Amino acid sequence: MPSMKLFHTIPGERPNIPLLEGINSPHDLRTLNRDQLRQVADEVREYLLYSVGISGGHFGAGLGVVELTVALHFCLDTPFDQLIWDVGHQAYPHKILTGRREQLPTIRKEDGLAAFPDRKESPYDTFGVGHSSTSISAALGMALDAKLNQSSRRHVAVIGDGALTAGLAFEALNHAASEKANMLVILNDNDMSISRNVGGIRDYLAKLLSSKAYTRSRDEARKLLEPLPPLAQFAKKTEEHLKGMVSPATLFEEIGFNYIGPIDGHDLQGLVTTLQNMKDLPGPQFLHVVTQKGCGFVPAEDDPIKYHAIGKLKAKSDSEATPKPTYSNIFGQWLCDMAESDSRLVGITPAMREGSDLIEFSKRFPDRYFDVAIAEQHAVCLGAGFATQNTKPVVAIYSTFLQRAYDQVIHDVCVQGLDVTFAIDRAGLVGEDGPTHAGVYDYAFLRTLPEIIIAAPSSEAECRLLLSTCYQHPGPAAVRYPRGQGPGELPDASLNTVDVGRAVTRREGQSGIVILAFGSRVFEALEAAEQLDATVIDMRWVKPIDEAILAKYADTKLIVTVEEHQRMGGAGSAVGEYYADQGLSVNLLCLGLPDRYEAHAKPDAMLSRVGLDASGIQAAIEKRLN
Repeated sequence: MPSMKLFHTIPGERPNIPLLEGINSPHDLRTLNRDQLRQVADEVREYLLYSVGISGGHFGAGLGVVELTVALHFCLDTPFDQLIWDVGHQAYPHKILTGRREQLPTIRKEDGLAAFPDRKESPYDTFGVGHSSTSISAALGMALDAKLNQSSRRHVAVIGDGALTAGLAFEALNHAASEKANMLVILNDNDMSISRNVGGIRDYLAKLLSSKAYTRSRDEARKLLEPLPPLAQFAKKTEEHLKGMVSPATLFEEIGFNYIGPIDGHDLQGLVTTLQNMKDLPGPQFLHVVTQKGCGFVPAEDDPIKYHAIGKLKAKSDSEATPKPTYSNIFGQWLCDMAESDSRLVGITPAMREGSDLIEFSKRFPDRYFDVAIAEQHAVCLGAGFATQNTKPVVAIYSTFLQRAYDQVIHDVCVQGLDVTFAIDRAGLVGEDGPTHAGVYDYAFLRTLPEIIIAAPSSEAECRLLLSTCYQHPGPAAVRYPRGQGPGELPDASLNTVDVGRAVTRREGQSGIVILAFGSRVFEALEAAEQLDATVIDMRWVKPIDEAILAKYADTKLIVTVEEHQRMGGAGSAVGEYYADQGLSVNLLCLGLPDRYEAHAKPDAMLSRVGLDASGIQAAIEKRLN
């Protein structure tokens, strides 16, 4: 068999892909013979490199599952058989093979393909994903439906070793085993390697253990031994020990799955043989596949973290200025500075070291750095445990992932009034990742909780000030900041604080229009205010809200709230609640996100679409006044 084709650069021109050009659905793939699959995989990998060079996007995970994706669609009757991808970072090859090859360069662009599997996009996308560790639960629901309806449809969940760390995945595994559901879980393990001399033996044993002859003889032997409990128990223990000697099967076998593997996830022929042997086995099946993230693209193999995702290729100007720091950079520097100042500080993250910029902190303070993997509930409860011991935990987490730990925020932190600081990154519309990653619900679900304070910084300097303020607050506190760069109002190196619940006036106007701006929309509001001669208040705090400011402007011509958050339940709602409680009748216009999920696009385009850029704010105010 020909070996895998390796690539050292991203193609700048469309590659020659004669076999792939003829594959417009998995049915076309299944008309090929097995010997042609290696060429198909090489063409998929080369086309993936080419298209992501045009569009940017998730990269390394897709390269690592090219062979697995080809084998799955070759062996299964998709879309009748249902394939469920976890998270979806790795689903680009799946999209290439399921009729979306020519659209792939549009991925993550406005009106283009979604960054993740999307049920509205294709019948081959059986479950919409974006957050990790959901695939086994979803596949189990589908498999149990097939059982109820006596359907022959097969169900396969593909989950990564990182996603398998979440409690949700193990809850689903436990339930699937108890239901004895007919389903296959594939563990895509890209965090370990198989040495060649051991890998061949493991692959051979995996094929043997998955073969019909083995499973038939095993089942027949068990039936024969059923009347003889001691012998049956001995036979079962012997089988377990034999399998335990050649594979790490104990955990999954004890749960109740038939474990096969580990096998080489880049050996196409081995994958096809094993999948064909396993796809019709009854009961819960578990296949352990070992892959290499970034496989086939040498730079990504050498640095899989760097090549998890890439931007589109473009010529860089020699005079390009040094980029401004992002909000994540501001947080990372603040965390190191505060840790230097206060030995009680510990940093906690659910597998977001790079994204939340805890890299320097993890190097300088390794004993005070805790990456709990993809386990947001545990991250929050761990912080609560620390806080009971006079340690000061800072939980760095994306807004969209904090949703997964809401019960812990309520029950374990706020009810107990514990001193946990939440640094909430990626707040607001995050752009190309779409609605699954939008952080637009946190004001609403946090401000309903007693005890907690919520800060909304409008700039990089404000972010550092409010981080220090919330850290020094003796109770639950959250600082919510957006993705990427701010307006350029950079902080100094101090650890100064500001008054909790006190807003600051950014502009005094004479028109009788007062804009109460929260977080990222302050500078857009200032731009709109120049045309309207409006007053602009940087509210700084969503909770406690500055009631003195609200009282001061209660009799003005128009009060406008602006926030990058769902309008319902957000900061504008808090302003309205205050006036209602005081029995004050005011002319109030609340601007925020409408009651819908916003499709992916560039963040600026999304903000323009929903009227939260400067021109949209101005237009909404003028419409109200008219």
